Amino acid sequence: MSNTHLDLRNRYALFSALEDEVFDLLIIGAGITGCGIARDAAMRGLRVALIDAGDIGAGTSGRSSKLIHGGSRYMAQGDLTVVRQAANERKVLRRIAPHLSLTNPMVIPARSKIQVQGIKAFIWSYEKLGNVEKPERHQVWSKKRLQREEPLVRAADFAGAVVFPEYLTDDARLTLGNARSAFGAGAVVVTYAAAREIIQEGSRVTGAVVESTLPRDERMARVRARIVINAAGPWVDTIRLMEDSGAGKKLQLTKGIHVVMSRDRVPITRTIIMYAPDGRGLFVVPRGSYVYFGTTDTFYPRAEYWPEITHEDIDYLLNTAMAYLDVAPFKDGDIVALWSGLRPLLGEEGKKPSEISRRDEIMESAGGLLSVAGGKLTSYRAMAEKIVDRCEKLLNRAHVHSLTAEEPLTGGDFSGTFEALCSRIERCGLSPQEAERAALLYGSEALAIFEHEKGPSAEVHHAVQAEGALTLEDYWVRRSARARFDDEGGLADLEATADLMGRLLGWTDSEKARQVLSCREIRADELRHILTRE
Repeated sequence: MSNTHLDLRNRYALFSALEDEVFDLLIIGAGITGCGIARDAAMRGLRVALIDAGDIGAGTSGRSSKLIHGGSRYMAQGDLTVVRQAANERKVLRRIAPHLSLTNPMVIPARSKIQVQGIKAFIWSYEKLGNVEKPERHQVWSKKRLQREEPLVRAADFAGAVVFPEYLTDDARLTLGNARSAFGAGAVVVTYAAAREIIQEGSRVTGAVVESTLPRDERMARVRARIVINAAGPWVDTIRLMEDSGAGKKLQLTKGIHVVMSRDRVPITRTIIMYAPDGRGLFVVPRGSYVYFGTTDTFYPRAEYWPEITHEDIDYLLNTAMAYLDVAPFKDGDIVALWSGLRPLLGEEGKKPSEISRRDEIMESAGGLLSVAGGKLTSYRAMAEKIVDRCEKLLNRAHVHSLTAEEPLTGGDFSGTFEALCSRIERCGLSPQEAERAALLYGSEALAIFEHEKGPSAEVHHAVQAEGALTLEDYWVRRSARARFDDEGGLADLEATADLMGRLLGWTDSEKARQVLSCREIRADELRHILTRE
């Protein structure tokens, strides 16, 4: 595997690299779509520049439900293409990133035997359509088995359950893995670099003016490219308007929030699927020492980095869970963390948020700007392959076979089972719980990361020197997931972490203090509604 150590500290060299050549592709947006396209294109030999106004995976791609699912829910919408593609891409991800596609059995309790049969028939149809292999097919549990396997479920209210496997991932790490793979294949990757202007020569789009968004870094670059791809997620329409002020709105944003609690408070073994009073499917997912509830799906008017979390959002999830789980009533104090994100969906007049298709679409403007909208995390790789195929034709370039379905992502190049990897990581001196967490986040790289050093210190060194982290938030939220899945949101380690990052990144004392304050404010804002509820 090529060198994928992504060190983004030399801003002078990065901005110089953006101006040094005419790229085949300039990709605006380092979410899963942009990073997936960059990886595929660079692996085919195209010259690629990938930029983002913030960090890799900092928007939608780091705020999902962290599930790789085969798309069974989209059968009800008639999106059979999405179902087939998602089912196939699930298999691909298991092959190229086994640490980021952990088997995650989903339990659907049914209130009657007739409902059990109905769910069974639905899942059976999905399995046939998606060509699901026999070991991955569903099981039917009796009432007694449901009670034995998941005693927290109110078995008295249910006649049994249907159980089928999906995959658990870490979305921010999956996005990062694609960015690092793109870099390893030759792409120029620059974060905290916002597109401020679309450059046009005559009637054609030929690049973008890029400006640094880091404090006290006033660098700019004029990036030239044969094709510019707008993969800005919720900000796709914003980039479209830079080229054409008359461009109509294409996106319909919806908001999803998630609630995190200790697994001691909700001791489940598998994901439990629940249905809200409005018929929407919700879930509670175990992850290490924690569980999280998700997800809402409501229209949201603005493209914001931190969408607002309300009392209504939280109550919608937890009230539904109370109808399924035999636990004491939830209190705000049970909540360990919260996160919210926006889905950049293609607008469909008259449809409810959950009814809007997750199908992706490529829009080409008169000037040649390619804007990508819609899509879903599970199918990102296939979507990227389709886009790069199109770019090859636009560039009059001979077709090169995509390698992204075979080449492992960083950390995914280990043999044997995930459990065996965890055992090897334990021998570095980590507890079983720490080893499982490390295996999920880092895959095979964990063996080197923790060989001589443990805890946040080892993670910070790796985050800065190999994973492109430039701010404390980059490490705390996306590289380590401590903001969501650690005691008190990992706040106790922020000062020490900032000291270490400061040495690696050359921060002054005032900058270290600003970085810590920024993270504390993020957490305070996410928890604001539960801390102020009367």
